[in-house]
Amino acid sequence: MNVYVAGHRGMVGSATLEELKNAKNNIKIVGLEETIDLRNQNDVNNFLSKLNCDAIVIAAARVGGILANSTYPYDFIYDNLMIEANLINAALTNRINKVVFLGSSCIYPKLAPQPLKEEYLLTGPLESTNEWYAIAKIAGIKLCQASNKQFNTKFISLMPTNLYGERDNFDLESSHVLPAMIRKFHNALPDKDVVLWGCGNPQREFMNVKDLAKAIRFVIENDLPDDLYNVGTGKDISIKELALLIQNIVGHKGKIIWDTSKPDGTSRKLLDVSKLNHLGWKYEIELEDGIAMTYKWFIENINNLREIKYGKQ
Repeated sequence: MNVYVAGHRGMVGSATLEELKNAKNNIKIVGLEETIDLRNQNDVNNFLSKLNCDAIVIAAARVGGILANSTYPYDFIYDNLMIEANLINAALTNRINKVVFLGSSCIYPKLAPQPLKEEYLLTGPLESTNEWYAIAKIAGIKLCQASNKQFNTKFISLMPTNLYGERDNFDLESSHVLPAMIRKFHNALPDKDVVLWGCGNPQREFMNVKDLAKAIRFVIENDLPDDLYNVGTGKDISIKELALLIQNIVGHKGKIIWDTSKPDGTSRKLLDVSKLNHLGWKYEIELEDGIAMTYKWFIENINNLREIKYGKQ
């Protein structure tokens, strides 16, 4: 099976490449030699028409935390809509058998019951701090479902929880909470004060990107009965507990100051992952172990960190 991973230079894409390359069955990675603008429909169509491809993993996306979402809302919705629409349509046009589209747990309503089940999609208003990204991802899910309904394709959407791991974005202006904390605590060594957003009470679920890569491989290798699956650990932790855990792993001895003038986001976000678990996939890496692995990678690559800067010139 020939597989193209869109976004293979990012955290999720690179972890997926590594997992698929280690697969014992007949999986071949294709399309890595050429660089294209995935927002350009003609470029994407031309590229995929020449590629002998059986499956596509859509790991390419504009991603970021609360600050990035609120500062660049147009970029977040436009870029993600274009990337996913171009790839899904090109897959359909070129009769590519399987698409694995990666969404996000932020697609679910802000006040949906916890843990979040797949059927809660579009049952209430979104969390305002990342609605631009969420709307784009919901559109991608619906595009896959529409293709399946109209053309009998096998396009699967995976909704991962908050991800972290090697090759994450550690830029303090555009990163998510966990890599941002790693960077802040490291920069404050040994005992400078660290200022964190909010009150620390919200609960969040975190999963190592290597576990998502295994889930993607599982979906590629198997024919699943549905087209939308949550991917996570099914366990959550408060932001305050997360901060203390990272502080301990980094070895920081200073104070933590909570800036309650800054937004917290949704009070709790935990995925119900029973649907995919029952089919045979389950996460493997525990949070403390995963953060320790990520910090070790951060230290080893501190002079070559991936940092994303947003904004139009």
